[in-house]
Amino acid sequence: MIIAVDGPAASGKGTIARALAAHYDLPYLDTGLLYRAVGTNVVRGGGDPADPDAALAGCAFDDLLLRDAALRSEQAGAAASIVSAHPAVRAALIERQRDFAARPGGAILDGRDIGTVIAPHADAKLFVRASPTVRAQRRHAEMLTMGQSVSVDTLLAEIRDRDRRDCTRDAAPLVQAPDADLLDTSFLSIDAAVQRAIALVDARTAVRT
Repeated sequence: MIIAVDGPAASGKGTIARALAAHYDLPYLDTGLLYRAVGTNVVRGGGDPADPDAALAGCAFDDLLLRDAALRSEQAGAAASIVSAHPAVRAALIERQRDFAARPGGAILDGRDIGTVIAPHADAKLFVRASPTVRAQRRHAEMLTMGQSVSVDTLLAEIRDRDRRDCTRDAAPLVQAPDADLLDTSFLSIDAAVQRAIALVDARTAVRT
C-alpha cells in the first residue's frame, strides 16, 4: 500500500504521515528533507540556491546530511523552497523518491508533489492544509521549543512567500491531486487529525480492495 501525503509547510502533514507509518507499519520518507539537504548543501558551499547550476551541484550530498538537525531550521526550509523550483533538481531526486515508494509492501511519503508526480498511482492520497496564520503559530511554538525566537509575523510572511513559490513554480507545483482527500487541520488537535487521516485512508483502500 502506497500512501501519498501532500500539503504546504507546517500544515501537519509530516506529523500525520509519521503517525500513518506507525499505524500501518510502513516505511516513511519525508521527501522535503531531500530538498532541505540540497538547499543546505548549496548554502554551506557558498552558493546561491536560486542558481540552477549551484542547486543541481547541491544534489550530490552525503546521506549523513539527512540526520543534521539544521535541516529542520527555517533557513533550510526557505532554501529548500528555492532549489525545489529548479526542474533539474527535481529530476535528480525523483528516482530516489520513486524507488522508495516502490518498496515491497508499500510506503508512505510526504511532500509537495507525491500524489501528482512521484506516486500518482498511490492507493490513498491526502492533501493536508491549514490556514497560514495557524501554520505560523504552530511553527513559532515549535521554534520556541528549539530555543529559537522568531516573531509570528515574520514566520507568517515567510510561509506566504513559500506558498507562493511552491504553488506557482513550473516544475511540479504544489496542487491537490484530483483524487486526493482534503484534510484541513486548522482547528483539529493532533490526535483528531491523525484519526481523520486513518479514516480517510481506510475508506480509500477499502474501495480499492
